Amino acid sequence: MPGSIHPTAIVDPQAQIDPSATIGAYTLIGPEVKIGAGTTVGPHCVIEGRTTIGRDNRIFQFNSLGAIPQDKKYAGEPCELVIGDRNTIREFSTYNIGSPGGGGITRVGNDNWLMAYVHLAHDCQVGNHTIFANNAQLAGHVEVGDWVILGGFTVVHQFVRIGAHGMTALSSVLLADQPPFVMSQGQPARARSMNFEGLRRRGFSTERISAVKAMHKALYRDDFTLAQAKTRIAEIKARVPDADPDVALMLSFLDKVSAERGIVR
Repeated sequence: MPGSIHPTAIVDPQAQIDPSATIGAYTLIGPEVKIGAGTTVGPHCVIEGRTTIGRDNRIFQFNSLGAIPQDKKYAGEPCELVIGDRNTIREFSTYNIGSPGGGGITRVGNDNWLMAYVHLAHDCQVGNHTIFANNAQLAGHVEVGDWVILGGFTVVHQFVRIGAHGMTALSSVLLADQPPFVMSQGQPARARSMNFEGLRRRGFSTERISAVKAMHKALYRDDFTLAQAKTRIAEIKARVPDADPDVALMLSFLDKVSAERGIVR
């Protein structure tokens, strides 16, 4: 299906826009921008810098994508913003390019639902199938796993990691890493439970959910150190073979937790 570029849009002739993409009125597209097939960009957007946007994204009006990082150390290095396929990006969001100190790329995966006023600072890494409610704010170098849900006005400190299938409540402030499956709430956020309902909706079996409950118990209910909890979690896959990928996901995440940052408690 052919796309269109509104006559009031300003598109640099060097930009690479797929013929099936649609660019709305008064939108500005810079020379190093690439936009894939079927993507729709609404009116009054600014897409600049080395920004690559994949297929079939829906980008609503009044967004700023690809601006330089809000980092005083940035000196014009060729950093990037890379957005995957089938994402929905709602109004008034700001996604910055990466920085030399963080790998140089801010990345958004596929099939994400990112609501209004979301901020992705430099070098953030967002996975697939996430939902960010209005005003979710990520500082630099934040990592967000697949299927994560961030409640409205969630604020995430720089360098924090959020494991897959996790969830935060309204107005949570994350200052520490949040392991996979965990639901947190508070200022600062504290672990409240595991995202059992979300796992059920994604087709997790009863056995796998029981294994996640056992991991929650080892991390938060038993009086274990983090090292002891990891040992107990590793034993779960012998009892529940179907949960092997879930146990591996948890252990891989916990292996990267720094002593300074720790996990939400």
